Amino acid sequence: MIRPAYLKKGDKIAIVSPARSIVFDEVHPAIRFFQRHDLEVVLGTHVFSKHHQFAGTDAQRTRDMQQMLDDDNIRAIICSRGGYGTVRIIDQLDFTKFRENPKWIVGYSDITVLHAHIHQQLAIETLHATMPINIKSEKQDETLQTLMNALCGDPIAYSYPKPLLSREGSAEGVLVGGNLSILHNLTGSVSELDTAGKILFLEDVDEYLYHIDRMMTGLKRAGKIGRLRGMIVGGMSKMNDNAIPFGRNAAEIIADAVKDFNFPVCFDFPAGHRDVNLALILGRTIRMRVGKEVEIEFLP
Repeated sequence: MIRPAYLKKGDKIAIVSPARSIVFDEVHPAIRFFQRHDLEVVLGTHVFSKHHQFAGTDAQRTRDMQQMLDDDNIRAIICSRGGYGTVRIIDQLDFTKFRENPKWIVGYSDITVLHAHIHQQLAIETLHATMPINIKSEKQDETLQTLMNALCGDPIAYSYPKPLLSREGSAEGVLVGGNLSILHNLTGSVSELDTAGKILFLEDVDEYLYHIDRMMTGLKRAGKIGRLRGMIVGGMSKMNDNAIPFGRNAAEIIADAVKDFNFPVCFDFPAGHRDVNLALILGRTIRMRVGKEVEIEFLP
């Protein structure tokens, strides 16, 4: 995998909106936060545009992203928020210059489209991490500390007590994944992830429980589960149920989907749509151990 250069003081970073619309007040704390870390923030021309629920038209969002992909002076592209919309522009983007001069792509949720596409087509590391919509203060908390650690090349390792349903074992492999709904949506496209021999991270929000079951069954049938080396399950937040209950929660649904395979699984990893959203370098080799504690170590 190709690793973009780590950030240093004075570097330029861009904030763009490839999906849902956002307003200045929602981005201002993030601008201040990055400036506090001696980074120069450049805003996309249409970062605050609005076209229905999107941050401008498909053409406008594409132009903003393309400009930042092509600009050799931009060292990281921070997506302002998720929502929906990145998949509508992914096939219009030209990654030729980005391949020649890689930079960090940062975000989660809908930004899984970019993570998966870049991993599969370009073999370049990206960063699953918090976004400006979630940054409410320039004060650095645990989530923001891990974001800066990842961007600046500091060592990353996480540990926490083993949650229920987790399956013990050890594994080493390249970390891939992101939002379950997006990964399911990308199946059959040029952005579809090859998960064989890798460790898969999954998270989601505001889905019906039977949707989780349907998507996990779909990934399983598509061969995305059986050849994994490990699985990390992050936040499965604000799940919904029908009047007639599905009968299992999201963790139980996922545990059932992987029960026939022999790889370690950890649940409730603090990443995704939750208050603590630890940074994960997608495309990086990690070592995971699930015992009395879950240990995740990103290898140099």
